[in-house]
Amino acid sequence: MSASQPVLAVEGLVKHYGIRPGLFGRARAQVRAVDGVSFSIAPGETLGLVGESGCGKSTVGKAVLRLVEPTAGRVTLEGEDITALNRAGMIARRRRMQVIFQDPYSSLNPRMTAGDIVQEPLINFGIGSAGEQRERVAALFARVGLRPDQRSNYPHEFSGGQRQRLGIARALALGPSIIIGDEPVSALDVSVQAQVINLMMDLQDEFGLSYLFVAHDLGVVEHISHRVAVMYLGKIVEIAPRAALFEEPRHPYTEALLSAVPVSHPRQRRKRVTLKGDVPSPVNPPPGCRFHTRCPIAVPLCREVEPPLLADPSGHATACHLRSQASPA
Repeated sequence: MSASQPVLAVEGLVKHYGIRPGLFGRARAQVRAVDGVSFSIAPGETLGLVGESGCGKSTVGKAVLRLVEPTAGRVTLEGEDITALNRAGMIARRRRMQVIFQDPYSSLNPRMTAGDIVQEPLINFGIGSAGEQRERVAALFARVGLRPDQRSNYPHEFSGGQRQRLGIARALALGPSIIIGDEPVSALDVSVQAQVINLMMDLQDEFGLSYLFVAHDLGVVEHISHRVAVMYLGKIVEIAPRAALFEEPRHPYTEALLSAVPVSHPRQRRKRVTLKGDVPSPVNPPPGCRFHTRCPIAVPLCREVEPPLLADPSGHATACHLRSQASPA
């Protein structure tokens, strides 16, 4: 893989779920969980993916990993299209892409010791002898802030933060290029969140990792991300470098999200943007711009024509008829 080549490239990703009226009924409608998402992640980069609950951001992560099969689109890992690989083909590539799940307890096997949990990927891929695997596990425990003697403990004997560190050690075991974090700190106390985020950033610098960081907490995303993509109802509505997005948001939905973020000083407070109405159903999204039903600046064109995601020369892309720049993203 060349230095200029992205670790992960996603093009036109779609994931629809059929709704069936009964056990043997045909799907009569589609839940459009993800509806044409595109982005790329460079080596050593973190892309934060944010949005309200139900916007499709976790589904994007699962579809990239092929934990759910995409309905359409293309996923390229280190220059190789993995979208159509069969199960055997995907297993060979899973060494390069790992995941940290949201719940640090339910994602760990309660019948296995912590050491066995971290060693299991090494066993599955036949990496090293048993002695070398145990040494690798001990080193990983120490690197993520766990004591090597805790390898014999079971998941219930760890705190929430320690369990997430255990999940990070498991994700690191195979030496991946990219890690997808599916809200990896949302179940933790605020003080523990900061510790885990700082650990992930240190590991990124040390191992050259790339992250797709799925979250709803904009404060966390601002701390860890190099670029941020904002999703609404299955689509990316804005994607930009971190500073540009937080200092000069362009999409009205992004402005509303940022206006609700708590600030440490009154002078930093943004003008509050209050959205009216509810998020439309992903079964029957509105025509045109999907945000127009709640947008405070919508014009008739927004109700009729879906805006493309357009970028300026700096890479700040916006899907808005009134705010977009000139060239396709």
